[in-house]
Amino acid sequence: MRSGRDEQLKKNRRRLRASAGKQPLRIAIDTGGTFTDCVYVAADGLRVLKLFSTPHDPGTAILDALRQIAPGPGAEIRHGTTVGTNTLIERSGARVAFVTTAGFEDTIAIGRQARPRLYDWLATPDEPLAGAEMRFGVAERTLHDGEILKAVAAEEVERVVEELRAAKPEAVALSLLFSFANAENERAVAAGLERLGVPVSVSHEILPEFREYERASTVLVNAYLAPKMGRYIGALERAVKEEFREARLQVMQSSGGIVSAGVAAREPVRTILSGPAGGVVGAYAVARAAGFPRMVGFDMGGTSTDVALVDGTAGGPRTTSESQVTGLPVGVPVLDIHTVGAGGGSLARFDAGGILRVGPQSAGAEPGPICYGRGSEPTVTDANLLLGRMDPEGFLGGKVRLEEKRAREFFEKKKGPLASVEEFAEGIIRLADATMEKALRLISVERGHDPRDFTLVSFGGAGPLHACALARALRMPRVLVPRMPGALSALGILMSDVVKDYSRTVMAGPEMERLEGHFEEMERRGAREMRAEGFLSSGMAVRSMDVRYVGQGYELNVAAGRDFVAQFHRAHRLRYGYADEARAVEVVNVRVRMVAPTESVELPARRLRAGNGRQAVRKKRRVIFEGRQASVPVLERELLRAGDAFRGPAVITEYSATTAVPPGCRVRVDARENLIIEV
Repeated sequence: MRSGRDEQLKKNRRRLRASAGKQPLRIAIDTGGTFTDCVYVAADGLRVLKLFSTPHDPGTAILDALRQIAPGPGAEIRHGTTVGTNTLIERSGARVAFVTTAGFEDTIAIGRQARPRLYDWLATPDEPLAGAEMRFGVAERTLHDGEILKAVAAEEVERVVEELRAAKPEAVALSLLFSFANAENERAVAAGLERLGVPVSVSHEILPEFREYERASTVLVNAYLAPKMGRYIGALERAVKEEFREARLQVMQSSGGIVSAGVAAREPVRTILSGPAGGVVGAYAVARAAGFPRMVGFDMGGTSTDVALVDGTAGGPRTTSESQVTGLPVGVPVLDIHTVGAGGGSLARFDAGGILRVGPQSAGAEPGPICYGRGSEPTVTDANLLLGRMDPEGFLGGKVRLEEKRAREFFEKKKGPLASVEEFAEGIIRLADATMEKALRLISVERGHDPRDFTLVSFGGAGPLHACALARALRMPRVLVPRMPGALSALGILMSDVVKDYSRTVMAGPEMERLEGHFEEMERRGAREMRAEGFLSSGMAVRSMDVRYVGQGYELNVAAGRDFVAQFHRAHRLRYGYADEARAVEVVNVRVRMVAPTESVELPARRLRAGNGRQAVRKKRRVIFEGRQASVPVLERELLRAGDAFRGPAVITEYSATTAVPPGCRVRVDARENLIIEV
């Protein structure tokens, strides 16, 4: 194994010497719960590399991947990370202090008084990230219009600093009342807190918007993540620069754009959906190029499934500033993604009442599914293998052999009252599918979209195994499985533009002239910061506004322009079914997105030649679909040609994923070598 890797390293170095003088290599790396996926553009086109993740230190797998790729001087390393997400899920962040206006210390505990489980009388809310003993008040007051009613005294700052020093926090979140309208008091307190020598997250820098609970929660999440993310990003950036000759590390944001490593370390709240955001960008690019601009992205990895609906006829991927991550409101822009705990590594078990459960707990990369050779608990991946839907010899291009016999032995021990291993495996698949179907319905049917109008774009290492069954359940007409489905999130990261988002609460009338100054100020700041962070372009500005009817509690985002009021009425009618054009409107927030376009990644089209795919058949395998067993052809995707068409059932293997095609489905390979499956 070692000698093979060394030979690959030598080949990569020869390739780099031959390409001296060309553009620096751009590499995208997405760290998942089970695999670390890498995509880069080589002389012969897009290349993919998958390695097992190293959860104890994700940077280990990243550096190992870079050594195998061997990038040249000045390479651009783009990273989608799950460190922030996992830290929130595991509650393994910093000991954090929360500082706010005196009398409002418990804002983060009170929240919005919403009950996520309305009829569960025994439900108790999670503890805030900062406990009661770590919440501190400052005697000051800024009014809603920015007038300072009570300036913060130097003695008051000194008192708070001493109290914090005694509490020994590892990070501090500072969010004073109405600091978005006037940050003078908040700046004075922040200057004093700097003496503590720990990361300080300040609300007017991270989220200068109204709604004190959401703003406080966002800043608190940032502070909670900052020490761990700062250490991780800092160590990885140093290692990358030292080992790979001044390579530059960049990080994917939840909003679908790239940012510098320094910003990601200071504002990690912007990276909590980093990898899934890359998946949405990649899925939409592939679907649009294939002629399906209305698509639902279905990304099933080892630990979780991420779904997102994108209507390309209405402007492409949209962000939201009203997301929640592990129950915590996060107000920074994120792509509208819904996540559920169902993945290839999701654990199956019988509960105390004898009911079969699947997920959200996962086997992860360590120990992993049973068939990987180390795990001992049944997972969705093991179930797919035992139903014949995965080829044990074709996993990762044949580099890893799955242990089917071992999986069967453990399933026999764990199947409980079920009659057979196959019945146990089918039950696991049905439960996992039910969880994912519910997620797909939430982002489509429950938001007024008809799934029959959309194409299901399936990716992630496990997604194509389940996509056809889910599309049938939702009556979606087709599934699109792109090239390199197991690494599409990394491809999306490679394609993403550099993006910086700015916002400000203004509470103004509909006169655009009064808003122009706010837009211009944010644009100047954005251009200045883009240049300071070393990006070649200072970016182009995309303006938008959050608008509502006067007296409403929630707002809709529309593009800035002279016709924004008409846009708002149309958006309101689409969302709520009515619009009151005689009613006054107000602008709540103004937003600027600075975008520096990335060099495009070509998705080449090939000439279509009619065929039946017979040349790709490697063997036949016993496969179970819907309780019925059949001898099914196993095809090698690399041998399929553009224009091939055939009917299911079939199993299609490739380096990064396996696609299961049930009976009755029709498969064709389009010009860009996507699998288009009519279900």
